[in-house]
Amino acid sequence: MQNDTGNSTDSSEKPERLPVSVLTGFLGAGKTTVLNALLKNPDMGQTAVVINEFGEVGIDNLLVETASEDMIVMDSGCLCCTIRGDLIETLRGLIKRRWNKEIPAFNRVVIETTGLADPAPILHTLMTDPVISERYRLDGVITTVDAVNGAATLDAQPEAVKQAAVADRILLTKSDLIADSSALLARLKVINPAAPILPVTNGIVAPNDLFGTGLYDPGTKTPDVTQWLAEEAYEDASHQGHHHHHEHDKNRHDDRIRSFVIRYETPIAWDSFVEWIEALIATHGANLLRMKGILNVVEVDGPVAVHGVQHVFHPPALLAGWAEGEVPSSRLVIIARDLNKEPVEKMFHAFMDQ
Repeated sequence: MQNDTGNSTDSSEKPERLPVSVLTGFLGAGKTTVLNALLKNPDMGQTAVVINEFGEVGIDNLLVETASEDMIVMDSGCLCCTIRGDLIETLRGLIKRRWNKEIPAFNRVVIETTGLADPAPILHTLMTDPVISERYRLDGVITTVDAVNGAATLDAQPEAVKQAAVADRILLTKSDLIADSSALLARLKVINPAAPILPVTNGIVAPNDLFGTGLYDPGTKTPDVTQWLAEEAYEDASHQGHHHHHEHDKNRHDDRIRSFVIRYETPIAWDSFVEWIEALIATHGANLLRMKGILNVVEVDGPVAVHGVQHVFHPPALLAGWAEGEVPSSRLVIIARDLNKEPVEKMFHAFMDQ
């Protein structure tokens, strides 16, 4: 279970792992406007922003100096660089230049995807590349949704549904241009019950509302499990979603998205959990949009946090201890496409009860 990520330098200490947030959203959803506003915010100092093309973002008036042919330093203190070659190359290059003091120090990374992008490959990169996962950790996914055209986009574009389904924060952009967005809000809550939905005007949102949404703060080793799992939200939405699916047109892509919670009160064996995960991935990996959970494992004293995207899972994290008064148990939140709770839960019990 140990994730032994040793330093590649002479130091024997574990390297610092910098938080990475992924900013996604479909074409026209206001992602660039949000990014522009963030780049102007002084609170974004010591942030490296990785974007696809400088031309997509109007940043010329914010240019302070050119750190290299593909990197500029903003007056807010941000670094802004293009994806050069591929994401792995870009992130490895950033951390190397940071070590060598060739660029200003940064303590956070924001990756802006293209509007048509499936965010899963980026999350896979952060979780599986040996160098990347040693130096970076996923903080969260931020998805922009256009209040005016969002419903039509969700109808027509399965990528937009997936972007919303895996989000930790949803930004409802252009909300000032529509009188009533309640139907879209209700629909987003069914797609992703636990993600807070923040109305945004002119792209302006406080960085503190977007970052620090991940599994735990390495400085404290203590997760806000209640906020991270939000089990009640998923349970409520599963009942709402059942009614919701019967009402909607069969062409609605979000009708295929399900979210549910699996609970198990008895301590589980780690090997049994690994066997179940491997079997679940083998049969339904492409449809596992996201999974996150807290496990009560026989072999350890405290809770074990797990999370994954599709067929890739992050190394487990052993947390400091159960919350005061909390009865140790295992809880898994699963967001999936074309996959219902009953067969997954039955399969889980078959492996854990043996």
